[in-house]
Amino acid sequence: MAEAAPTEASSLVGKLETEVEIKASAGKFHHMFAGRPHHVSKASPGNIQGCDLHEGDWGKVGSIVYWNYIHGKSTSYTFFLIIIGFLLNRNFLNGEAKVAKERIEAVEPEKNLITFRVIEGDLMKEYKSFLLTIQVTPKHGGPGSIVHWHLEYEKISEEVAHPETLLQFCVEVSKEIDEHLLSEE
Repeated sequence: MAEAAPTEASSLVGKLETEVEIKASAGKFHHMFAGRPHHVSKASPGNIQGCDLHEGDWGKVGSIVYWNYIHGKSTSYTFFLIIIGFLLNRNFLNGEAKVAKERIEAVEPEKNLITFRVIEGDLMKEYKSFLLTIQVTPKHGGPGSIVHWHLEYEKISEEVAHPETLLQFCVEVSKEIDEHLLSEE
C-alpha cells in the first residue's frame, strides 16, 4: 500500500508509506536495525552488501552508519529479462551498487521505532533531504508483526521520481529479514 503524497507547499516534498506483514516478533525485527544492522547483510545479501558503524554506538541517537546496498534491479518480468539479456549479452537483473551514510535521528525501543536521516550518498544526488522511519507493531489477535516503512523526502527537481522503487526495496529486505529471524529460532 504505497502512496506518494506531495504536500501542498511543494510538489518536491513527499511521503511514501507501506506495511509488510511478517511472522517474526516486533522486538526481534526492530533489533535488527537498532542493535545489529551489520547483520542485515546476512539476512538480505542480494540487497544489502554491508553496514558499518562510523561514529557512536549501534542503535544510539546521533550515531552514523554507512550502508552498502544494491538498488534498481528488476523483479518484474524476470524470465523475460533473463532471455532478452542473454540475447543482447547484458544483465538487466543486477542493480547498481550504492551507498548511504545515515545518522540515527530517533530510537524508541518501547515503540519498536527507529528513524534514519540520509546525510551523504547516492540518494543525495536526487533528494535534498531523506528521512526513513521503521516502526514494527505486534499483530493484534495473533502471532507476527507489521513493519511500517515511512519515507519523507524532498526532491531536488520535478524530474526526480518519487522513491517508489526504494519502498519496494524496503519490502523485499523486510521479507528476507523475517525469513532470517525465523531461521535463527
